[in-house]
Amino acid sequence: MTVKKTLVASCLLGASLLAQAQGDMTPFVVQDIQINGLQRVTLGAALLSLPVRVGEEVDAARLSEAIKSLYASGNFEDVQLLRDGDVLVVQVTERPTIAGISFSGNKEIKEAQLMESLEGAGVRVGEPLDRTTLSSLEKGLEDFYYGVGKYSAQVKAVLTPLPRNRVDLKFEFVEGPAAEIKQINIVGNKAFSEEQLLAQLQLSDSVPWWNFMADQRYQKQKLAGDIETLRSYYRDRGYLKAEVTSTQVSMSPDREGVYITLNVEEGEQYRVSGVSLRGDLIDRRSELEALVPVQAGDLYSAADVAHMEEVLSKFLGRFGYAYPRISTFPQIDEGTKQVDLVVNIEPGNRVYVRRINFSGNIITKDEVLRREMRQMEGTWLSSENVEQSRTRLNRLGYFSDVQVETRRVPGEEDLVDLDVNVKEQPAGSINFGVGYGTDSGFSIQAGLQQDNFLGTGNRVGINSQMNDYSKDVSLEYTDPYFTVDGVSLGGRLYYRKFEARDANLADYDSTTYGARLLSGFPINETNSLNFSAGYEHNSLGKPEDSYLQLDDFWTLHGANVDSSNEISFNTFDLSAGWTRNTLNKGFFPTAGSRQSLNAKVAVPGSDLQYYKLSFDDAHYLPIDREHNWVLHGKFRAAYGNGYGDASNGSQRLPFFENYYGGGFSTLRGFKSNSVGPRAIYPEGSGLRGSDSAIGGNALLAGSAELIVPTPFAGEDLQRSLRTSLFVDVGTVWDTEYTAYDSDCVSSCELIYDFGSLSNFRASTGVSMQWLSPLGPLVFSLATPIKKVEGDKTEVFNFNIGRTF
Repeated sequence: MTVKKTLVASCLLGASLLAQAQGDMTPFVVQDIQINGLQRVTLGAALLSLPVRVGEEVDAARLSEAIKSLYASGNFEDVQLLRDGDVLVVQVTERPTIAGISFSGNKEIKEAQLMESLEGAGVRVGEPLDRTTLSSLEKGLEDFYYGVGKYSAQVKAVLTPLPRNRVDLKFEFVEGPAAEIKQINIVGNKAFSEEQLLAQLQLSDSVPWWNFMADQRYQKQKLAGDIETLRSYYRDRGYLKAEVTSTQVSMSPDREGVYITLNVEEGEQYRVSGVSLRGDLIDRRSELEALVPVQAGDLYSAADVAHMEEVLSKFLGRFGYAYPRISTFPQIDEGTKQVDLVVNIEPGNRVYVRRINFSGNIITKDEVLRREMRQMEGTWLSSENVEQSRTRLNRLGYFSDVQVETRRVPGEEDLVDLDVNVKEQPAGSINFGVGYGTDSGFSIQAGLQQDNFLGTGNRVGINSQMNDYSKDVSLEYTDPYFTVDGVSLGGRLYYRKFEARDANLADYDSTTYGARLLSGFPINETNSLNFSAGYEHNSLGKPEDSYLQLDDFWTLHGANVDSSNEISFNTFDLSAGWTRNTLNKGFFPTAGSRQSLNAKVAVPGSDLQYYKLSFDDAHYLPIDREHNWVLHGKFRAAYGNGYGDASNGSQRLPFFENYYGGGFSTLRGFKSNSVGPRAIYPEGSGLRGSDSAIGGNALLAGSAELIVPTPFAGEDLQRSLRTSLFVDVGTVWDTEYTAYDSDCVSSCELIYDFGSLSNFRASTGVSMQWLSPLGPLVFSLATPIKKVEGDKTEVFNFNIGRTF
């Protein structure tokens, strides 16, 4: 572009000087300056660009400088200097102003990209047009098309003159078809077959019919990446000196086909003879040597060397050496084909944190973020503490993304600032709404539910909800940092009216109200203890069509039955639990695990005396480095029973405290609460089986999932969507079950040994979770692969609501 401008300027300068020569222009003193041809440019602006003043003597060299200066202003496309006596006459032709920019025929490049490119070249509406830039823009755009394999593409800039020295600029594109790769040949390979090497490349000369997302289009950038991939493939397998020595790309005569030949020089295969560390080892030689993953006798691998350097760098980062220089020098023995790896370590200065800055937290207060930080201001920068801080912020569940970056303080070698940027996500809502779920049916809800109330990090809930089988009202509050040491304190008040027949359970009615005090104690970064104490009052109504298990419970607690055949209990209980959490996020974790062990016991002297134990375990194992593919496994075991004596026998676990299977929590593909022991009804002189669940006092359930990238979802949407393929297995049974089937007269196939854990169920399917502004929504398609006669199944399961 610069060369073309210079050529045009030189030609015009020659024409001007020729005019001067013809006018016999000799050095003279300028008495006046006259500028002709101005339209848009003001006279003052033109005079400022002219380095000649009235009263100044000018000659040919001075006039040449004046012409260059006027061209350099960017306002003129033609300049001539003439002499009229002692008057300097400047004859100019202004560059036209761009009135509009448009495009036609472009599909490969979006208009926003084109406008950005033109802006970078100084071509924009309202600015003067430099015609010399147009050919460069045309060439640059055509080069882009060549880079993506469209070798017949043409780009033409069309100017349409408009009144008042304006032009309309239009770029016309003829993109043409993309050149397809007809054949890729690899020459010189001996250690690996051509099929093995071609499988590593992004470019391909053949596409299977079922892979409708793939194509055979040639792209220059991908070829450069494939060459590097081949080189890395060899060097990661011992071929230290392997190179792609040359590349030939030839085109068919119609410019629609490309043939690629890659010439490979493999060299010999080398093994590692040893690894030695040099430099400043900060008095931790033994620890650094223990971290080296490369051993003598291993095949040389460039990837392993890079991983070793990364491991050593992270270790140094734990002690404040944030910017170490770690370089590996291979010492090659050609005789033995072995490589001695000499690792030179320069830890540099220990770096300290001057200030921690937070951004992106519009609602959440800085103090809520700061109390989760394990990296402190004024201490050395520890990569371990920084990563732990990021993980703790992610676990809060308030943010969809947390980024932590270090920024050096200008002029300081040993100081950095830590910039923590968060992206907030809904942590609750104030709502009134209606909804529908396959578990709960039609529902109405209203209230406040906030895990990050007013940005304080405190949990507040004031909720009421009514669905097909329950009416609930609750008030709860938890301060996770009741003390500065992270001891939490909270409480809950609640009321519930429950109709079991509409919840896939055997019929009974209950009214419950109670209160609970909760507290948690952190042990360390991953372990915590929690304790609670509660009071609960239960009133139960017995249906007319009662079943044997309910009759047994009524008989056991005969002293609590009133004249209307209702039964009431007052229960005080204590709970304790242990939790270990190494998950990397609060929502949608992709790595780590979580275990919890909980125990609850109704204290002696309560109307009901029982205990419950449960253990939960969940693991996330990422398959790839980006954590797009993750294996997820979870397991749950629970058991409960009574202790002491009731009015008419030994206490048992109250049936309304039973465990149930089915639905989201345990077995997708089965209706919620439908898996487990069932009610048995008297019929005449015998018994009748049913499919109404009553639950059991023991539960085992597990699930294995493969979390996969959500199809057709962009990068931002992937953060709020999760898709998985799953297999669920589980069962519920009653260890205190008494067999009733000896006198069965009806539906006998529904009566079996409810006291055996062998009647497990299994299902498989696909699930999608969406972290919506309303909260997490879950959808699943599942089918049972093992079920028991009478099980209630459902293929589609979802829970979704709408708020106003």
